[in-house]
Amino acid sequence: MTTTTDPGTVLITGPTRGLGRAAVLAMAARPARTRPDLLLVGRAGQALTDITDEARARGATVRAIACDLSRLADVRAAAATARELLDTAEVRPLRALIANAGRMSADTRVASADGHELTFAVSYLAHAQLIGDLLGALTAPARIVLLGSNTYHANLYRRILGVPPANWADPLDLARPATGDKPPGFTASGVAYSNAKLAVLYYAHELQRHVDPGINVSVFEPGWMPGTSLGRDAPAAFQSLGRGLGHLPGVSTPKRSGPALASLALDARWADLRDGAFVVIDKPREVHPIAHDRTREHRLWEATAELLQPGHRPTG
Repeated sequence: MTTTTDPGTVLITGPTRGLGRAAVLAMAARPARTRPDLLLVGRAGQALTDITDEARARGATVRAIACDLSRLADVRAAAATARELLDTAEVRPLRALIANAGRMSADTRVASADGHELTFAVSYLAHAQLIGDLLGALTAPARIVLLGSNTYHANLYRRILGVPPANWADPLDLARPATGDKPPGFTASGVAYSNAKLAVLYYAHELQRHVDPGINVSVFEPGWMPGTSLGRDAPAAFQSLGRGLGHLPGVSTPKRSGPALASLALDARWADLRDGAFVVIDKPREVHPIAHDRTREHRLWEATAELLQPGHRPTG
């Protein structure tokens, strides 16, 4: 596949493991005329250094931006660094932003640095902050690709594993950590993750209504990939089961889905994809009716602005 314009720069979060790492290497390995510059936003450490070096070894221009997505101040600083790199032409114009990183906290009582429930904070709020800060830096035609999941309605595989669907509530409540002396359990963690992924769908639909016409918003579902680092906080038995199921037919892997994610951000076949269109690996799919709700989408947009206010702390 080829691109319709200069590929420019792609910014991706969560580049050091699993799906993100595979997508980065797939982009870096492209022929020079279709190879983008890369901004890799991830936790500081050896893993970020290693993926930066690997991508450069494949010929890409790469800049690493250290960022802890559970800290909104870090996210704002990362966006400022990206804007500086773009303004000084150290990288080409920003053509795509891939909001890949995610987190599934085993204990919904755990709060981010800003006081938000950790799964919601990393999987949703951090990217809303990053995208909001970088909207003005995107050069049309541009693409925003968010990471979705079919967990919002619990498809067959997830039902087999007992992964619960979303149980939507007001976003201010979803962002509030659980309370109590005992952990709420893995079911609560699953609901929190599914709620965050439903929020991604609502946000994608509403975001498209707010961006310039030359910016397209889509949602990528990488397929079921059990045993990846996303579930590293899950109980050991669940992680072992996931690794075993990873060999079943029809189960995806980062090796398969990573290049598909890169394609969604870069290739001409997806140039007209917008309005939060949902792509499962390499096929557009209709989402279930629950994923389209103008009232919820508008309320999420309003609540997100409140939650992202510097100094905001949950109450109640």
